[in-house]
Amino acid sequence: MRIARFSIDGNVAFGAVEGDSPDSLVLDIIKGIPYADFELSGTKVPLRKVRLLPPVLPNKVVAIGRNYAEHAAELGNEVPDVPIAFFKPTTSVIGSGDAIEYPSFSEDLHHEAELAVVIGRMCREVPRERVKDVIFGYTCANDVTARDVQQREKQWARAKGFDTSCPLGPWVETDLDPGNLAIQATVNGEQRQLGRTSDMIRSIEDLIVHITEAMTLLPGDVILTGTPAGVGPLHVGDEVAVTIEGIGTLTNKVIKRG
Repeated sequence: MRIARFSIDGNVAFGAVEGDSPDSLVLDIIKGIPYADFELSGTKVPLRKVRLLPPVLPNKVVAIGRNYAEHAAELGNEVPDVPIAFFKPTTSVIGSGDAIEYPSFSEDLHHEAELAVVIGRMCREVPRERVKDVIFGYTCANDVTARDVQQREKQWARAKGFDTSCPLGPWVETDLDPGNLAIQATVNGEQRQLGRTSDMIRSIEDLIVHITEAMTLLPGDVILTGTPAGVGPLHVGDEVAVTIEGIGTLTNKVIKRG
């Protein structure tokens, strides 16, 4: 099931996305919240008449660096012995169709297409055999990075945590095997990144076990699983799209920070 979060007439709701072709997609509004048992209301609205919002509002976004060997190599980095985890704040999260604001303190903004895991229940110290039980679903993400700031400051908080640096969407796919999905990024229609989730150094199970050894994850929290090779620059006016097989396409335009 594809679960979207949207606004219409000033109201915010969740809905199940139905249909196949973009022009025929409709939302069946959900009664309640999708992390618990819910019912479909039967009230349907065309997707084109709503504004898609970030599919979740996470308490935290835990991101993983250098989880694809070719990406680590293209930036001159070694594959780490343990997963590199960092946070992106909730204020960095935007939805599909929202603008990425080019930060005034950077001159080298990069796209990073990633598979995002959405957590469905509160969990801590999750054993490997129970990982699937805590996953709500999957969505597309763009770990937008001020590369010059990342290299200059070493700590990644400003480089990867600035406002609008975490596009998520367009919705959450709850019925998906994430083991071998095509993931790509295009800029103005030109392909920049193309990889497969099977190329991850550490699996989703590895990552969730590792993260929950240290912290509690809450419903709606998001894990970014790393990016394949091909990261590159974004400029004001560019349109960047992240497409993941079985999920859909997350699209954002880059604007000057005002």
